[in-house]
Amino acid sequence: MRSSIKKTKTTKASTQIYKRLLSYVRPHRGLFVMSIFGFLLYSGTQTLFAALIKHIIDTLQTQSREGVYYLPLLFIGLIIVHGIGAYIGNYFLAKVSTNVVHALRCKIFNKYTELPTAYFDANNSGYMISRITHNVGQVTQATTDAVRTFIREGLTSIGLLIYLFYSNWMLSLVFIAITPIIVVLVSYVSKRLRGISKKIQESIGDMTHITSELVGGHRVVRSYGGEDYERRRFLDSSSNNRRQSLKLATTLAIHNPIMQFIIALALSFLMYMALMLMGKASVGEFVGYLTAAFLLPKPIRQLSDANGDIQKGIAAAESLFEILDEPGEPDLGTYQIDRCRGGLEFKNVTFRYPGCQEPALIDINFKAEPGQTIALVGASGGGKSTLVNLVSRFYGHDIGEILLDGVEINTYTLISLRQQIALVNQQVTLFNDTIANNIAYGTLATATREAVIAAATDACAMEFIGKLEKGLETEIGENGVKLSGGQRQRLALARALLKNSPILILDEATSALDTESERFIQTALQKAMRNRTTLVIAHRLSTIENADMILVIDNGRIVERGSHNELIKEEGAYARLHQLQFKDHPDDTETPI
Repeated sequence: MRSSIKKTKTTKASTQIYKRLLSYVRPHRGLFVMSIFGFLLYSGTQTLFAALIKHIIDTLQTQSREGVYYLPLLFIGLIIVHGIGAYIGNYFLAKVSTNVVHALRCKIFNKYTELPTAYFDANNSGYMISRITHNVGQVTQATTDAVRTFIREGLTSIGLLIYLFYSNWMLSLVFIAITPIIVVLVSYVSKRLRGISKKIQESIGDMTHITSELVGGHRVVRSYGGEDYERRRFLDSSSNNRRQSLKLATTLAIHNPIMQFIIALALSFLMYMALMLMGKASVGEFVGYLTAAFLLPKPIRQLSDANGDIQKGIAAAESLFEILDEPGEPDLGTYQIDRCRGGLEFKNVTFRYPGCQEPALIDINFKAEPGQTIALVGASGGGKSTLVNLVSRFYGHDIGEILLDGVEINTYTLISLRQQIALVNQQVTLFNDTIANNIAYGTLATATREAVIAAATDACAMEFIGKLEKGLETEIGENGVKLSGGQRQRLALARALLKNSPILILDEATSALDTESERFIQTALQKAMRNRTTLVIAHRLSTIENADMILVIDNGRIVERGSHNELIKEEGAYARLHQLQFKDHPDDTETPI
């Protein structure tokens, strides 16, 4: 009883998924109707072939053979109509197919741009990529290729069955008798195909992820001799894909012969019964009836094959709809402002990441007046990056308040809030585009050429850009692979300077620079930070000695706060860190922020 209920729920869920899938075809129903018209022509000629054979044989048996010379023309006409119908049906359904693929891929990609940061943290990038490439293709087969088969071969089957029942309804009941057996067989195979298809899609996502990691981290792989390890990882993943693909092929390989055997038994019995019951029929009627009967197995077999495509498509669609049903980044704020003053205050803020027991930040309190520089220091993993991520609302806080100009940041719309913040991360993200487009990225794309050059100059980037053959129009490769680490960091700084926001967040923004470049950029940052509220995460304490306030963060708590001189006098955690760094780097004399 329980298994029956579970099976009913699974069937219902699959039906709902497929209905939702077909909703993407609805906007193209005009093209779809045209394809159905073409397949009606195609299917109608199949039935007329059996009728034509009956007519040819009956005509040959008459004495006068009247009209026999027109029969070849009729046959050619049927072939022409058959071909035209196939072309119209296939062409217009192909247009529907490409439109559905385009719409689905764009919708999934657009959803990726709306998902919160926590989703990307929790999900495998390989699976996310394979969903937009492989899974969409599987879905297309279910919505168009399989539908084409169902319409074309379904109409053909209906037409042939109508002809058979019209010729001899008693004999035709033989096909109706085997229907329950076919339904049970198709139902079992459908469930198995859906399960295997889901595992195949997961294995493809796994292979995509491993390949992506190898391509992105090939220098580390080679430096640490990880080639064999990566080969084994991919071999295991590919072997799993091979096993699942073999299971799928085996299921289909067994299913088709069984289906054909059942139909062959029915045809054999039908032939036997025809010899018994059609004794008074003409030769043409007898041959025409058997021709229609023997034309029927092909569309039935193709309908069964199309069912396999539908089950694979349903499994793929399920994973796509999981993404589309994911809630986007929450944005309930209504407050908007063109440019804030930059006053920032944390009041009793405690934050824990989803699924974690221990909070990442505990009872954080501090206030930054407009134009002040606040430095965050402490051991790695203490919560510094988490704190600045909360300011940009990459993660939402539930306990405490974060105020920007006295207004809770959750009250701001996301667009308005993020317009106020320029962010430079330690992990620089650049795009496979020109230097100019990387600096003037996103909402900055309307910036003038002069503004881009000014920002690049302030970030000391024009020093190397001017030496490139194409200058600002130089393509820099994936994530700026053609540039050095310091050059990439300077482009990220130029992007932030071009944004000209009232709040500047520097998360180890000068970590990839050599000492000479850093001296220049520190000077540029001094200029950039004027009249801006700046949050600086720094491990080199000598660079933040002039900060208005230094916060020492340890295990999510602010354990010390004050100016550089005040904290040195306290001889606490900051003084120990400073002494340790000074001992290790006595010549560390960068220009302080």
